[in-house]
Amino acid sequence: QVQLVESGGGLVQAGGSLRLSCAASGIMLIMGWYRQAPGNQRELVARITGGGTTTYADSVKGRFTISRDNAKKTVYLQMNSLKPEDTAVYYCNGRNLEGDHWGKGTLVTVSS
Repeated sequence: QVQLVESGGGLVQAGGSLRLSCAASGIMLIMGWYRQAPGNQRELVARITGGGTTTYADSVKGRFTISRDNAKKTVYLQMNSLKPEDTAVYYCNGRNLEGDHWGKGTLVTVSS
């Protein structure tokens, strides 16, 4: 069974930075990060293909950077200039030929 293990969440002040990591137990064609704030639906933050093509939500463009290390089967999310509205549980997503796989989530809290 595929496992995705996230790390790096926490509490940070507005304007600060955090780096999330997610290690997969298998090879993923696409890896990404989604987030879900209380009362909201889960939304895409950023994703990256094995070849390095990236997609970002408009709300994080210019502030967040997604990257991956294929040898380590790990995806990263560097989050800069964090805002209180970035507060959410962040979920790692990995997609392979079997479908979508999810991590358990890591909480990011941005204080004003």
